[in-house]
Amino acid sequence: MKKTICLSVIAVLVALTIGLTLAGCGKNSETVSTDGSTSMSQVIGALGEAFEAEKGITVTYNATGSGAGIQAVQEGRCEIGLASRSLKEEEIESGLKETVIAYDGIAVIVNPENPINDLDLETIAKIYTGEITNWKEVGGNDSAIVIIGRESGSGTRDGFESITGTEDKCKYRQELTSTGDVITAVAGNPNAIGYASLASVKDSVKALSVGGIAPSEETIKDGSYKVQRPFVFVTKKDTPISESAQEFFDYSTSEAAREIISSAGVVPAN
Repeated sequence: MKKTICLSVIAVLVALTIGLTLAGCGKNSETVSTDGSTSMSQVIGALGEAFEAEKGITVTYNATGSGAGIQAVQEGRCEIGLASRSLKEEEIESGLKETVIAYDGIAVIVNPENPINDLDLETIAKIYTGEITNWKEVGGNDSAIVIIGRESGSGTRDGFESITGTEDKCKYRQELTSTGDVITAVAGNPNAIGYASLASVKDSVKALSVGGIAPSEETIKDGSYKVQRPFVFVTKKDTPISESAQEFFDYSTSEAAREIISSAGVVPAN
């Protein structure tokens, strides 16, 4: 009888221990899923790391591109979409809402061996639409220009083409699926030109000034650098997000997040 009672007590204690452990894991294993813009990788990485350290809630990031992130929210597969462009009128009418968290410059990049350091918007447009095809036409080497850009649906591409007035007119040699791929392609080709999020630009490429204005936090903030676009959180207008997702949303748009956003190389919106 005593043996039976002892075993019963042990079983209860084990069950309680397992229950407490699982409850603790449940609390610590909360996650917030984000999906979308590859250009926002650095800012989301910085915000997610700081948020997890403070709240113990993990932020996951699926780098699929702005269009895919917006679609994921529309289809209910993700609570917070990431877009490196403003929402289109039809997307807003479908029930989506945008919240700008930062502004990012789109750097026009060339290989470091390229002697060109500055182009104006009109010349950039003429290069991308094929009106200018050789670097010697703009004071560079006698070499054919290799035009590199992003895939259809990319927020970076949408921003670049709308600013330069080249929508559906660009003569791309390569259309790549991430910011990193564009940077790698330009770094490996002395005749290439591309565009990429300023926050992601590395020493392997050279960012051109545009109309005499170099891309920087200061020139993006004061609006003098013209090739810039918003970084946006996309949510459903009339659908509440989960408590964890709301916490991350509020954290990312708070005054406390300004320094974190700045450290990722972009300009805080708030």
